[in-house]
Amino acid sequence: MSKSFTFFILFLFIIVGFSPVFSAEEPDVAGKCMTCHKEKTHGLYKQWFESAHGEHNVTCISCHGAKKGDPDAFIHEEALIATLVTPKDCGKCHEKEAEEVANSYHATAGEILESQDAYLAQVIGGHPVAITGCESCHGAKIEIDEDSPNKLAKEDWPNSGIGRINPDGSKGSCNACHMRHSFSKAQARQPEACSKCHLGPDHPQKEIYEASKHGNTYYTNIDKMNLDSDRWVVGEDYNIAPTCATCHISATKSMGVNHDVGQRISWTLRPEVSKHKDNWQAKRENMQKVCSTCHEDQFVSGHYYQYDAVVNLYNEKFGKPARKLMNLVRERDLLENEASFSNEIEWIYWEIWHHEGRRARMGASMMAPDYTWWHGIYEVGKHFYFDFLPLAREYDDPEVDAYIDSLLEENPMHTWMNQSTESLKKKIKRGEQQEIYEDMFQSE
Repeated sequence: MSKSFTFFILFLFIIVGFSPVFSAEEPDVAGKCMTCHKEKTHGLYKQWFESAHGEHNVTCISCHGAKKGDPDAFIHEEALIATLVTPKDCGKCHEKEAEEVANSYHATAGEILESQDAYLAQVIGGHPVAITGCESCHGAKIEIDEDSPNKLAKEDWPNSGIGRINPDGSKGSCNACHMRHSFSKAQARQPEACSKCHLGPDHPQKEIYEASKHGNTYYTNIDKMNLDSDRWVVGEDYNIAPTCATCHISATKSMGVNHDVGQRISWTLRPEVSKHKDNWQAKRENMQKVCSTCHEDQFVSGHYYQYDAVVNLYNEKFGKPARKLMNLVRERDLLENEASFSNEIEWIYWEIWHHEGRRARMGASMMAPDYTWWHGIYEVGKHFYFDFLPLAREYDDPEVDAYIDSLLEENPMHTWMNQSTESLKKKIKRGEQQEIYEDMFQSE
């Protein structure tokens, strides 16, 4: 070997470091990954090996390979990789799906970090609870820690929150629904895939689904769901029951799969007072196409007629009056303590709309009667009449008292408080009590 060539090799090692770094394109890198992980993390390896990725030779480095300059890139066993696999990475192969996710409400879930929910977790609980309780579902903003072996701050990783804010600028985490490293279609199509986040006192969609007839027929006929089908078109590949994916994402005969989960939702049931979504008529039509696979038109329109009435009832009888009263208390500077949620009335108001009111509205949307009434409007009414209004009365403020008086004495939905049981029963029997709520029912 000539001296000049030897000098050239030494120069290259000085420039790139004394250990060679292999790019993601090196053919033997993937083999090294698999050989090592087969021994050290055998469960992970088996998940991948038995997956569609393994079948089609989508290897570790295909997803984890990084480029020089990536903020989370680091050298691992002489390869430049990143621990995080983001929607931008998945989008190299799944371009349509990544674009749909980027436009969805799921991708914005990390914005909760600036919300009252996160404030509660940080103040009432503390930072560890906010990390493991809120960010675990909604997503963390992933910070880079140069001293961490994989460049990710321990406060932020692990995290597979659906709205995770990634160092590459993308939002979301595909493996929130498609569990790594099997990425099974069958798994993602089942309601349990959504149940890590969509459950509990403030958004119990999992429990509501289980209490509905849809959930009943699914769990008693799961062997007929054809979950491993490549197409999985409702009414063709399966027909016994819908899952969360069926209604919100998966294909029908007239619609393709769409990972923008808001494209079939016409109401927003989350806020203090519900409102229709933008372009809600088209979104409702999308959902009704799913319903019409198994239900005739009058059944579908009848469901929405009843569902809309419950939302309108909650809005007009409880949501709007409670919001107006709470705003009046704040405007009149009546709260004893300055910090948000340091006053009992704030907690009562919060649970009326954020917990009980949501349960009622969501229960009606998914046809689960117990959640609409006993877990929903029953709890709303109990706490509205016997906790919220009495706490507001304690301020002894003329404007607050005048508003409550007008509500209970003039609003026909609330005047029952000043009537006898016998007279109310007669009104119910004659249909007069029901007539009070006629305006809640509105044809499309």
